[in-house]
Parts: sequence; structure tokens; C-alpha cells
Amino acid sequence: MDGELRERLAGMIAEATDGAVDPAEVMAGRARLSDLGVTSLAYLRLIDAVEAEFGVQLEPATLDGLDELVDYVRLHG
Repeated sequence: MDGELRERLAGMIAEATDGAVDPAEVMAGRARLSDLGVTSLAYLRLIDAVEAEFGVQLEPATLDGLDELVDYVRLHG
């Protein structure tokens, strides 16, 4: 399940950035999303998409990186 969730969330990050960030790049390392070039507008899009799809209320700290986001959605979704 975590692998599928990681892939889905990495894809959502790519969608939120209009393809500026590649899902494979997100999945490859443990980089902070901001270090990958995720902008504040992309963060807002990502929050909306994740909350709508998984029924969670995201806190800003959950968007530090993919691992943190996966853990949060898994625990609260």
C-alpha cells in the first residue's frame, strides 16, 4: 500500500507543479519539496488535491517531503 500511496502522491506533486517536477525525481530521494522547485502556488494546489482525494486536513509540516506526506495520509486518511 505504501508503494502505491507514494506513487500516487508523487504524481499529485507533479500535477500540482504542472509537470515542472517529475514524479520519479520526487520518489528518488528524500529532498524537501521546496528544494525540488515546488512553489507556494503548487503547495496550495497539492493541499487541495490531497485533502479532496484522501479526506485529510493537511498541516504545513506534512508537506516537507514525500515521506512525511505519505506518513500523514496513511495515519489520518
